[in-house]
Amino acid sequence: MSAARDGGAPFVIAQISDLHCGGPHFLPNLLERAINEVNDLRPDIVVVSGDLTTFGFKEEYAQAKSYLDRLACTAVVVIPGNHDSRNVGYVHFEELFGDRNSVVHVGDVTVVAVDSTEPDLDHGQIGRGTYGWIEECFARPADLRVFVCHHHLLPVPGTGRERNIIYDAGDAIECLQRAGVNLVLSGHKHVPYAWRLEDLFIVNAGTVSSLRLRGKTRPCYNVIEFSGRHVDVWRKYPFHGQEKIIQFAIDTLEFEKYTARIEGEVTTKR
Repeated sequence: MSAARDGGAPFVIAQISDLHCGGPHFLPNLLERAINEVNDLRPDIVVVSGDLTTFGFKEEYAQAKSYLDRLACTAVVVIPGNHDSRNVGYVHFEELFGDRNSVVHVGDVTVVAVDSTEPDLDHGQIGRGTYGWIEECFARPADLRVFVCHHHLLPVPGTGRERNIIYDAGDAIECLQRAGVNLVLSGHKHVPYAWRLEDLFIVNAGTVSSLRLRGKTRPCYNVIEFSGRHVDVWRKYPFHGQEKIIQFAIDTLEFEKYTARIEGEVTTKR
């Protein structure tokens, strides 16, 4: 199977993050709408990049599972976030979703997802003991290599004082570069953003269904379209359309980044 679907349609990855089921700011109608929109896209892979719950309680996990079971995609990658690891919540995660680290190969796309959480702590780390496994998972030939973790590798603008990037971010980034990773997907701070860092493109998702928002951000999720050597990343708002975040070529690394301003004007950066 090639990176593009039959008929030349792109390979599609949907990323939803920071559901926060069970919390007072959780909006079920937003999550239901997002899942319906994702199913309409018929993605090849769905990535759920953590914080399924608010406190890591069993009932919250059951609620999150009931929603995620509605995803029609056969390749769903789920990792825990820092909220999911509270109150020994990672036990419920393993019961309902399986291993906290996973690898998925669909066609010529490889997705490696790692649990970056620490029990009852907001900060995260990958851990040197995981680097070898990550590189082994990416050793298989692939046209697109995607790494997923909950915490972000770089400070996110608009999130105030940054204390919660991955503790071993520098070593982790070097590991991903050795492994030939093209795209990193993460969540955590509820502020969507995109960067290019040397050979890596890093895309942070907002929250899909919580009103724990910073500034004028809105609930959203990401859609990645991959065709040939070209990647488009879209930010989609449940009920309210979409906008392109970034587009790039994985061979030349040329890219164009889009910034949506408050008044609706869209600018581009190369």
